[in-house]
Parts: sequence; structure tokens; C-alpha cells
Amino acid sequence: MTAPTDIWRQATLPPESSIRQAIQNLDEIAIKIVLVVGENGQLEGTISDGDIRRGLLRGLNLDSPIADIVHRNALVVPPGLGRDTVMQLMTANKIQQIPIVDEQQHVVGLHLWDEVTTPTARSNTMVIMAGGKGTRLMPHTENCPKPLVPLAGKPMLEHIIDRAKSEGFHHFVLAIHYLGHMIEEYFGNGEKFDVRIEYLREPSPLGTAGALSLLDPRPDEPFVVTNGDVITDIRYSELLDFHRRYAAAGTMAVRLHEWQHPFGVVQTEGIDIVGFEEKPVARTHINAGVYALAPEALDSLVAGAPCDMPGLFERLQARAMRTVAYPMHEPWLDVGRPDDLKFATDSINNSLVRELKQ
Repeated sequence: MTAPTDIWRQATLPPESSIRQAIQNLDEIAIKIVLVVGENGQLEGTISDGDIRRGLLRGLNLDSPIADIVHRNALVVPPGLGRDTVMQLMTANKIQQIPIVDEQQHVVGLHLWDEVTTPTARSNTMVIMAGGKGTRLMPHTENCPKPLVPLAGKPMLEHIIDRAKSEGFHHFVLAIHYLGHMIEEYFGNGEKFDVRIEYLREPSPLGTAGALSLLDPRPDEPFVVTNGDVITDIRYSELLDFHRRYAAAGTMAVRLHEWQHPFGVVQTEGIDIVGFEEKPVARTHINAGVYALAPEALDSLVAGAPCDMPGLFERLQARAMRTVAYPMHEPWLDVGRPDDLKFATDSINNSLVRELKQ
């Protein structure tokens, strides 16, 4: 498909923009590409999620200029090129967007491959941790397991399954414990959701990684693991592709968290003042609760023994197995408290309203 004129124009940014602005544009316009266009209208390059992730891995931050990450040799096509030829170019180059430029390299359009409507079927398993008691969400979880707490009219666990299903995942394993029978009664074998669902029943809480030790049979290819209370627009398929590309045993999705110190900081050496920093901003990566694992990662677990996911990653590192971070910038929320529940519900409702208006 070719992007409507207004859409691709909204996806353009001037070269002096920041990475933060590029991320905002990717999230708002939702066509997975930013076109970097100079004052004369000529295409200077493109930016994708992958370009941003590689920049963040190199140590850039959200205020760094996009000039540091722009892809300046993007594939482009002239106006009037046939649809079949464009699709062949996309397939051969493994890309989803191709800018259309005239003889002066002015951007005049954009070809898009809307893979959302025709997702590639994924044989990989997705394991969803749905056994927690959800103490912080009381009283919502007093007689209802946390994954069944409704968000915008349906359980949060159903939102996660729907999201993964839209990307081609069809096999799910739900790790259950607290009021697990209610989850089984609601989802059954997955037939009514057009997916296949199996259950991993924890006799006692084992932690995210510890529960995986009970998988039987073990997956024979890389699989995705997510906490059952993480609502996000992360692309699970891209996480899995990233995991494979870097030949990792364990991949952890991480988010950049910024925290501003409320006071001016005095830098000292002994009793000597050597500098000042007014309300500095600390930037760290936090665990987003979504992972991709190789089957052999399970060899580091003891069946039925508790283990959290950071603990598993430490064990993999101790065995010299590769662990990597997948920087994500997509909307994300850990629904742990009533305020989070309200915020997530409002966000989903607002998103549905925007879709209806389009």
C-alpha cells in the first residue's frame, strides 16, 4: 500500500530534531519510519526502531540529535513504480517501507507493507506468567486473579494474548497459581480465541524463571516470556528476531528510566568542593518484564526450585552464555496498583477512540 499523503508528511522531521522527537513521531504516526527531510525537501535519510535501539546501545540518550542515528543510504524508488516490483524490493531487502523520491531526491510519497493485516505465523511458544496474587491491587484481586482484572471491558491477560496473536503467535502457555481455576475456566484450551492454550500449574510460587522449570515438554525453539500484568505495545515478534540475530541465550526487554534529583548536587573530594550540578537527571535501564529465551537457557534451572528472572540471567552469564538487552520505547505499564489500573484503562479507551476517528 502507498501511505496517504497526510500520513507520510506527518512522519517527516528536520535534521536538527532529537531522538526523543523521533520516538514520539514513531509512536504517534505508527508507520514504523521517520523521514529526515532538509529545508529543500530532499530526503537526507530515514530512522526506524532499529536505528534508535542501536543508538541507545551505543550510549546515546533521548536528547541526542537524530543526525547520530539517521540511515543515509535508504533504499528509495521513483514515482510510478509498479506494485509488484515494490513488493519484490521489500521482500528482497527485508524492509517494510520505501520512500518515493523524484529526480531531485524530493520526497513525494512512501510505500508501506502493512504486515499487521497479514502477520507471519509464529510457531514459537509464548509463556505468560499469570500466577501472582496481585496483593497491591486489592480489593480488585480479592476474589479475582490479577490477570482476569478487566481493562476497558476485557481481562488484561486477554489484551496480551490479542496483541501477540496479531503478530502471528498462536501457542500460549499460562503459568497459573492463585485462583488459577478461574483463568482456566475463562480461557479453556484457547479455541474460542482461535489460539492454543496450555497451562503450567505452580504448586507454590516459584518466581518467573522458576515456573519455567516446569515446562513439559520444553520448547524446541526460542520462546517469549512475559509477565501477565505488563500492558505494552512492544512487538513480541521483533523482540524474538532481535534475540535470534544476536544469538543470545537470554534477551531482556529494557526501558530507559529517567529520574531528576530534586536538589542541586554538590560534588566533593574529601572536604573540598570540586563542582556543582543543578538537579541532575539520572538515566538507567529497567527490566520491562518481557523476555526471549533459548531452550538451552532452561538447563540453568532446577525443576521446582524458586528463581526470579534476574537470577536466571546471572546463571547464564556465569556459564558464559550470551545475555543481551532489547531497548524498547513503546508504551509500557506494569499494572501493579489501582492507579495503574485506571491509567491503563484510560489509555486503552483513548487509543480505541483515536482508531475510530481515523
